[in-house]
Amino acid sequence: MASAGKLAVIAVGGNALIQDDKHQTIPDQSLAVDASASHIADVVASGWRVVVTHGSGPQIGFILRRSELALAEVPPVPMDYACADLQGAIGYMFQRALRNEFRSRGMDARAIAIVTQILVDPSDPAFEKPGKPVGSYMDEATAQTRAAELGWVVDEDAGRGWRRVVASPQPRSIVDIDPVRDLLAANYTVIACGGGGIPVVENDDGKIMGREAVIDKDYASGLLAMELGADVFVISTGVEQVAINFNTPDEKWLSRLSVSEARAYDQDGQFAEGSMAPKVRAIIDFVERSNAQGLITDTANMGRALAGNGGTMIVPG
Repeated sequence: MASAGKLAVIAVGGNALIQDDKHQTIPDQSLAVDASASHIADVVASGWRVVVTHGSGPQIGFILRRSELALAEVPPVPMDYACADLQGAIGYMFQRALRNEFRSRGMDARAIAIVTQILVDPSDPAFEKPGKPVGSYMDEATAQTRAAELGWVVDEDAGRGWRRVVASPQPRSIVDIDPVRDLLAANYTVIACGGGGIPVVENDDGKIMGREAVIDKDYASGLLAMELGADVFVISTGVEQVAINFNTPDEKWLSRLSVSEARAYDQDGQFAEGSMAPKVRAIIDFVERSNAQGLITDTANMGRALAGNGGTMIVPG
């Protein structure tokens, strides 16, 4: 499938950087990034141009928790600032790991991270009804105090406690798309749209301002892939292929799906919400809008899956 110059946008999940509860430190995350970088380098070495995106769900929870613990001494961290902070930090880890991997292989390749802003619609319905939980759990009294003092929207989260909730609007356009294109043209592997990017809105005078929101990283990555004209949009997950009847005696792994087949399985409830469902939907959206291909697989098998030997490929039709 691969040929020189083809472009793959690869979305690496934030949970892939934290293997389990015992490996949450920054050095642990760096080791996980090193492993991902090795597999990404395989893709670059086979002739693909690559843009890497990454999640930051667990990590943004950490930075917000640190902010909460420090409220008595320092002002809270705004969401757009937190998104930028983590893009820089995780982007740095990927940039460093890829540079080291390329050098160790003697490859003529370079990596660079871009802190990326993404335009959202200020009238997106998500702003009217924030529903994305972020940060730590609190008791109701603490949550209501934070809401009164800091203007947070808070809600009870599935019987586990109260949490802050923020909007999760749909991404509309990549503000910094031109630098990404320029760096790809200069033979860089680019890390962009980390954690879904920084949500910004544009005022009537053309100025942009950050918003207290988070953007789904798979939808942001799909939009990036579409605006770049990518040949394939890859979402890395914890399993090599998509399955129907998952974890049942009738479990069936799927190597290739048309968009219509993928949508039918999704509507039948075959894919878990908060897990495989949003990934499949993001791929469907990309394939329909671009007429290109989408791939879901685990990081370790990306190289051979892009060569047609693994993963679940979703194609037009």
